[in-house]
Amino acid sequence: MNSQHQPTLVSRLKQLIGTNSISSSLPELDESNLEVIVLLADWCESLGMRAEVLPVPGQPGKANMLATLGRGDGGLVLSGHTDTVPCNPERWQSDPHTLTERDQRFYGLGTCDMKGFFAMVLEAVKDYRDADFKQPLMILATADEESAMGGARALADQGIPKARYAVVGEPTSLVPVRAHKGIMMETIRLTGKAGHSSNPALGVNALDAMLPVMAELQNFRLQLAQNYQNAHFAVATPTMNFGCIHGGDNPNRICGACEMAFDLRTLPGMSNDDLRAEIQQRLTPIAEQHQVTLEYTPMFPGVDSFQTDQSSPLVQAAERLTGHSSVAVNYATEAPFLKKMGMDTIVLGPGSIDQAHQPDEFLDQQQIDPCVNLIRRLIEDFCLKESRD
Repeated sequence: MNSQHQPTLVSRLKQLIGTNSISSSLPELDESNLEVIVLLADWCESLGMRAEVLPVPGQPGKANMLATLGRGDGGLVLSGHTDTVPCNPERWQSDPHTLTERDQRFYGLGTCDMKGFFAMVLEAVKDYRDADFKQPLMILATADEESAMGGARALADQGIPKARYAVVGEPTSLVPVRAHKGIMMETIRLTGKAGHSSNPALGVNALDAMLPVMAELQNFRLQLAQNYQNAHFAVATPTMNFGCIHGGDNPNRICGACEMAFDLRTLPGMSNDDLRAEIQQRLTPIAEQHQVTLEYTPMFPGVDSFQTDQSSPLVQAAERLTGHSSVAVNYATEAPFLKKMGMDTIVLGPGSIDQAHQPDEFLDQQQIDPCVNLIRRLIEDFCLKESRD
């Protein structure tokens, strides 16, 4: 297939939406993303790019893809994830796995989060197949962003890709994002001893012990909010949410075990590892005092907070090309993994985060041409000109 006979943008988007790639922490919902990866690799190769399919270690059926045009050090990565969240088809007005056009919108699971970005990237790249690249252009497609970010973690472990700049095409309504919060999801399990409730001495009540544990976490939450503020964020402090609690089995039995899960969203400059160590240190004496066993376990490794300096050439270019000042957001992305590999990174893509993870997810068609043109300008600035370093 040559560049004169490429699929249209809408045709690519239709195939991407029609190729299921749900990722989930629930095994019964989790799907392979290989079909999407192979589709993207074939399209990239047809544009003269060198495409590599990179299996994710320890995760059969999961892979990343890296396609490169041009050679040399530095360059620009256009990055996105190939998976989607699970959905409830009965709540959609149309089939979520079929691209549907109405009201100047494209509806379908992944249209904005974030398969649509790949269709626009390929539309932009096809004009540069024979260009004189001074710095390489890379398209990166990852696995499992919506579950545990296993694809990005594998790439970070492998030190791939090596570049100077990276754009993560999550839906930002084409407003540059240069900072976002990190996230930890944690589980606390207290184990006591069940017994007949008529005599408290017959057991050790784990639910009783969970009350001072939660009180201590509330105190810690307040201290974090007092000690850390960043006015660049709409929610200027770290947040801790008590998400769910389960314990016991009957009112007339002493609760033998109780489990609570919470999330903690961190600001740039905060360390997930340091926070876990402090939580462990705070809760251990409470468990000992109440004679329960404490198990404190991360539900997944977590995502670090992220920030790129406003003086970065990539941030400056994105602000100039979009006409928007860069912002900070409360949700997490794969950006910190790319940043840790030495790339100045921003989050910038079509569609609104408000439509992500919702029934009737859609991409506004008015975002398509501006996004394609923006990608072209970024390619020209960071790949076709001499290095900025």
